[in-house]
Amino acid sequence: QAEDGIRDAQESRGLGDVYKRQTISKPETGRIEVSGDRYMMVRADSMTMTMSQVLSEVYGDRGADQIRYRVAKAIGVSEARMFHKRLNITNPLEKLGIGPVYFSYSGWAFVHLLEPSQPRPDDQYLLFYRHPNSFEAEPYKEQGVKADRPVCQMNAGYSAGWCEESYGIPLEAREITCEAKGDDACLFVMAHPTRILTAIQNLTAMLKAGKIGTHAEVLGL
Repeated sequence: QAEDGIRDAQESRGLGDVYKRQTISKPETGRIEVSGDRYMMVRADSMTMTMSQVLSEVYGDRGADQIRYRVAKAIGVSEARMFHKRLNITNPLEKLGIGPVYFSYSGWAFVHLLEPSQPRPDDQYLLFYRHPNSFEAEPYKEQGVKADRPVCQMNAGYSAGWCEESYGIPLEAREITCEAKGDDACLFVMAHPTRILTAIQNLTAMLKAGKIGTHAEVLGL
């Protein structure tokens, strides 16, 4: 059901065309515009390794992770709200469906939604997903640095914010494996705040037992 709903959303909106808009660089005025919206270009490792290091020096590792997660979640909420309004989308599943498309076109990561995802507008909401080519994990891999914890806090926060706005319920996301740590994939779990710890425990156990895989794809966007 999730697969059909998201595919229908993508096809009915022609979302690939929506985001294939001309990027206009105006160095004479210090602006970059995409479809009339102003954007900024920032190197990925500056937003990951450099930012994380500076924040950790001030707030500690845990504080740095929380700041990056919460900032990205607020951005996800804000951008989802804007695009839902601009495209006049009201269906929650369709709202979710355009998120991975924008995520890919804006350079955050690619997105695969995995079994046993069950997005629904109540506290039973569950999303299990993979982010190939995460902009946060990639600099660690390229520089040969092995992280001691998952690093894709902004990926987790942004996706949680987008889905929270889409479904109108509180949601939290956590990265459970990360390529920057040497894991095979950047895997995430999203659930209602009252169920996130249980969801992490259950899916981690299922992964270890081989009951689910990182390529058990619902729909890759």
